[in-house]
Amino acid sequence: MKASKVIRHVRKFSKPYRVVNGKKFHLKDFDPKETGDLSSDDKPRAKEALEEGITALATLQEVLYAQNRWSVLVIFQAMDAAGKDGAIKHVMSGINPQGCQVSVYKAPSDDELDHDYLWRCVRNLPERGRIGIFNRSYYEETLAVRVHPDFLERQKLPESEVNKQIWEQRHGQIRDFERYLRENGTIVLKFFLHVSKGEQKKRLLERLNNAEKHWKFDPRDLVERQFWDDYMKAYEETICGTATKDAPWYVVPADNKWYTRVVVASAIIDALDSLDLEYPRLDSKQRGALSKARKALAAEN
Repeated sequence: MKASKVIRHVRKFSKPYRVVNGKKFHLKDFDPKETGDLSSDDKPRAKEALEEGITALATLQEVLYAQNRWSVLVIFQAMDAAGKDGAIKHVMSGINPQGCQVSVYKAPSDDELDHDYLWRCVRNLPERGRIGIFNRSYYEETLAVRVHPDFLERQKLPESEVNKQIWEQRHGQIRDFERYLRENGTIVLKFFLHVSKGEQKKRLLERLNNAEKHWKFDPRDLVERQFWDDYMKAYEETICGTATKDAPWYVVPADNKWYTRVVVASAIIDALDSLDLEYPRLDSKQRGALSKARKALAAEN
């Protein structure tokens, strides 16, 4: 399926910040407030492009589901209040629920801690023809677990396997895992929603000052905020260590939600469009069966 006029229109509004060669990646080179060539005056047009993108994405997802050969895994990683939930809600709003599944990963359970760190995510990988969304993922194992060493202790690993190279080892394991997924028909798209510390503060205060948003506030968000610099270092090294040609990272400026969403939509549409999806073609026997069915229905009183 070639890119339609609608898809090209969405692309015009955003250029995803794709990171392939992680060795050259530095987080300081990415401005969370960035909006590409757009200004705040372009916000209405960007929202219109997003709506068109949602429609295009729904069409592509339908063909993905019908063809039943590829699957897509979309991973969202970010600091708290960066807009992961909103991006998923808006970008995927037109998707048929039968062809999409969302998994949210919080602190692992005792059962999950009795398995390797990939286990709980592997169980939720998307089937062929479907889009799977991970709201946080196995990447927490090189982010939160790295920032909080006591998390690693709970994993009950053999002492001989816990050493200074463990994070590089996990980066390598993840690269191998994602290559395995690609070679077996699962496209992996990884989004880091890059929000500034100042914008996060603003959004957390909005949750505290608006009764309808109190349910969104978690006191632990303030605890994690104290480790901001540690998280930024962990994100930078994780992205450097796991960005590959087949499973690139997209670093998305997240201070302006309207821009974040159109960038995410554009990247997913591009990935699906690159698969040259098409509806299944029927052989002569199947076409004959359809012809008989058509005649049988036409003959009914």
